[in-house]
Amino acid sequence: MKTQIAKSPRLIVSGGGTGGHIFPAIAIADAFKRRHPDAEIMFVGAKGRMEMERVPKAGYPIEGLWISGFKRELSLDNLSFPFKLISSLCKAKRILKRFKPDAVVGVGGFASGPTMRKATSLGIPVIIQEQNSFPGVTNKLVAPKAAKICVAYDNMERWFPKDKIVMTGNPLRNNVVSTEGKRNEGAEFFGLDPQKPIILLVGGSQGALGINKGISAQLAKFKDVDYQMIWQTGKLYVEQAQNEVRNLGLEDRVKPTVFIDRMDLAYACADVVISRAGAMSISELSLVKKAVVFVPLPTAAEDHQTKNAQSLADKDAAIIVKNSEAEEKLIPTVFNLLEDDEKICKMQENIAKFARPNAAEDIVNEIDKVLGL
Repeated sequence: MKTQIAKSPRLIVSGGGTGGHIFPAIAIADAFKRRHPDAEIMFVGAKGRMEMERVPKAGYPIEGLWISGFKRELSLDNLSFPFKLISSLCKAKRILKRFKPDAVVGVGGFASGPTMRKATSLGIPVIIQEQNSFPGVTNKLVAPKAAKICVAYDNMERWFPKDKIVMTGNPLRNNVVSTEGKRNEGAEFFGLDPQKPIILLVGGSQGALGINKGISAQLAKFKDVDYQMIWQTGKLYVEQAQNEVRNLGLEDRVKPTVFIDRMDLAYACADVVISRAGAMSISELSLVKKAVVFVPLPTAAEDHQTKNAQSLADKDAAIIVKNSEAEEKLIPTVFNLLEDDEKICKMQENIAKFARPNAAEDIVNEIDKVLGL
């Protein structure tokens, strides 16, 4: 499927729900805009989800669909799902006919499905960007009609047509992975001492309850060490974390925060990172070359976070602590790692081998091929 564009290219990027979908979408849009400054780019997201706030901040217009996921357990919310789906398909069709994109890029998330499905029915080329080793239902359904499928893991022909797959890696935001020479700036930004070890805890854009509980269980141990921590808690845990830090008198060395806008500074000053093992987290951590302790989310589809993390642990590029063991083992594991400079250096070297720094540009190459640019 190829079309020749004689005018300024018009692109729709659809998807979101979590930072793992939103930020790569923005990275693709930024790379496309750098290459085609006259391009018109619009996002389509889900109403009430974080993309409706994050995308405009990145400088792009966005339209919202009334859509959410179908819960696997019994839920009253599922009763409204058919109506949301019909509404979203109708609105996606109206957006596509009004904006007249030359191509649609789907990055996963609730809004991606209706937009891609309507695009294929209207003969608009669709490029799928699949971040994970185990793709979502929507991407698997749309794949046979997609023009290209950009992936970050090997062996994806189990799910997608082999002739459409292109290995690109996951696109990253340049402002996030640009960390060189920023340690002192980062420490000052978060109110920490750059001369003392710093732990960065990133539980994903919405926080991670298992990791938060693991920290809370042994937070008092910070009183006996010179280690410091930037603690991204998510909205639901920040008040509890702040109270715990205050009660222990650790305000000078443990910094709870709902969300980290300056991830470049956080990465720059971190000596060790605690993280879930989502695809985008792994891509970023590989590129910034950080020693990391992964706490995979056990409820992720097909337990793909554990598989993601294990692929690094097998190469001595990461350490894994099970979510169920976080309260007992997370802090001791991190503290032990901070005492072993040689191991940290080895892990940094090994995780760097997983990096794909040109992913966004490679994806734009594929979009250009589809559009004949």
